[in-house]
Amino acid sequence: MLDQEMSIQEIEQWLRETDQTRISRLWNRADSVRRQAVGNEVHLRGLLEISNYCVRRCTYCGLNRNNSGLQRYRMTREEILACVDQIVDYGYGTVVMQAGEDYGIETEWLAGIIEQIKASTSLAVTLSLGERPLEDLKRWRQAGADRYLLRLETSDRALYRCIHPNLSDQPSDRIKILGQLKELGYETGSGVMIGIPGQTYQSLARDIDLFRRFDLDMVGVGPYIENPRVPLGAGQVCSPAIDPADQVPNTEELTYRVIALTRIVCPEANIPSTTALATINRDDGREKGLCRGANVVMPNVTPVDYRKQYEIYPGKACLHETAEACQSCLAARIASIGRSIGKGPGSRMHINHI
Repeated sequence: MLDQEMSIQEIEQWLRETDQTRISRLWNRADSVRRQAVGNEVHLRGLLEISNYCVRRCTYCGLNRNNSGLQRYRMTREEILACVDQIVDYGYGTVVMQAGEDYGIETEWLAGIIEQIKASTSLAVTLSLGERPLEDLKRWRQAGADRYLLRLETSDRALYRCIHPNLSDQPSDRIKILGQLKELGYETGSGVMIGIPGQTYQSLARDIDLFRRFDLDMVGVGPYIENPRVPLGAGQVCSPAIDPADQVPNTEELTYRVIALTRIVCPEANIPSTTALATINRDDGREKGLCRGANVVMPNVTPVDYRKQYEIYPGKACLHETAEACQSCLAARIASIGRSIGKGPGSRMHINHI
């Protein structure tokens, strides 16, 4: 069964599938749904990593506050706006401002930047700044922010607690925050890692079902890439005990399956072919993602000196490429698969049927 109403059990069966003929059917179905639901345009989002400070101790992430080997930075207003000018020049429709959970990014300071971007450009503004208080989210929405991306990494609560420690006595409830973001009128996005130690096929199938139940506007998924400088990568975290046969591998091929299944159950969503895919397959990882359900790419416009320090995982693709080089490279790659670059903000397209 390859339709929007797949059960969790059917999604899990597709994640475990070994028959290459059937897997080819999955790729074809996902690409067909993508073409009918969101068209052939690939929308480019200018990614701007504005700070690598973080108050969290997420065990998989190089921005972990306990990682003393990382040189920290926070971009100035002037630096951010200069990069926004580049984004406009390159014809991208969206700026994505991403950071660790950094309370040095003050609410009103960022609201002023958002207001200036919205007043002087036609860009959509996406924020990805972690678990901020509801008052911050309201203020940034009022300032003009259009979208908010808050990744779950996993909806399995036991696994989540292992990899994402609470802040002191504050419990983390990202599912609740996603609901708040939708109520505030943000286009709302989330996503998961694939192949986290302790992640089962069943829990990954439930993640995909959650994307559908929340009717997410954006879904970003990518393989877990080990960082030896933080606890999970260094083998210092005990994941939930599971049968080895149930452990999800962090492979390129399974990542494509999750993209494809997500496209089928969330036909209207904007789904990126991620930098993590390009990292594990530098030849054509992004292109394969685009051919298996994705419709968004996020070229990095962060100044190169800062980009090197935004090290969630090591060896990230395009780490030393200038924003200009990234722009011309992506244009050629997108053209090579017969797709066109989208114009404008590329918001979610609501449809009545496939």
